[in-house]
Amino acid sequence: MYESRIDVGSVMAVDMHVHVEADAHGNFSLDQELLDASAAYFRADQDRSPTVEALAAHYRERNMAAVIFTVDATTALEHPALSSEEIAERASEHADVLIPFGSVDPLSGAASVTRARRLVEQHGVRGFKFHPSLQGFRPNDPKLRPLWAELEALGVVSLFHTGQTGIGAGLPGGRGIKLRYSDPMLIDDVAAEFPALPIVLAHPGVPWVDSSMAIATHKANVFIDLSGWAPKYLPPKLVRQAGTILRNKVLFGSDYPVLAPDRWLREFEALDIPDAARPLILRENAIGLLGLS
Repeated sequence: MYESRIDVGSVMAVDMHVHVEADAHGNFSLDQELLDASAAYFRADQDRSPTVEALAAHYRERNMAAVIFTVDATTALEHPALSSEEIAERASEHADVLIPFGSVDPLSGAASVTRARRLVEQHGVRGFKFHPSLQGFRPNDPKLRPLWAELEALGVVSLFHTGQTGIGAGLPGGRGIKLRYSDPMLIDDVAAEFPALPIVLAHPGVPWVDSSMAIATHKANVFIDLSGWAPKYLPPKLVRQAGTILRNKVLFGSDYPVLAPDRWLREFEALDIPDAARPLILRENAIGLLGLS
């Protein structure tokens, strides 16, 4: 059972968005075609499949904490997911630096609700990662209300991929992955109906950046992580709001291993963001959201 041992007084940053792409048994989160398409899209030149142990070492060396997860898209991809239970148990061995999120397949119906409860109560996960395009679901589908109600009752964070995705990019038909499922306005419905459910809109959400900013401004329970984009490419309007009206709602996230936290932080230093907002984005907002303090 995971219990955090993170020293929040000493960590210099909390990376809200880190993928576990492989397990210790040689299994991968995606098939090879999708892994290759993602690597080409991001021009990733580092190891695309670090284990939980490798992730712990990477972030410990940098005096950072990291939220780690996989995505369970078993139904949509017909590809077995990595075990969120195993990720949580391995993270518990590195609880000084790692924070496990779970993932459940929303298309599995009542089983997703039962598994989500078990992942929290028996394995200690602090939240859940969803990728509507990859998992093939609409977040505001009425059939999913029991899942969102359960997560709200459990008091854990729901982190949703939004916008464009490198998974399937450049392939015929994008391998059938539909971008419209990751429109943040579909998640706005969830935020409105479940106001005690903390929600993170992952990535700038291009082409729906304005929607993400509007939702985070309007809904007290909605945050934005800046993962998946090198900061020098972040939309200027998002940078402006991250340093002003959204300074308490924006979170550092890298999207490692496709984007290294070292590069992200180096480019973040060059952004025109007030000094007072920087620690909020890099650590304080995440510490409060995750209940680490």
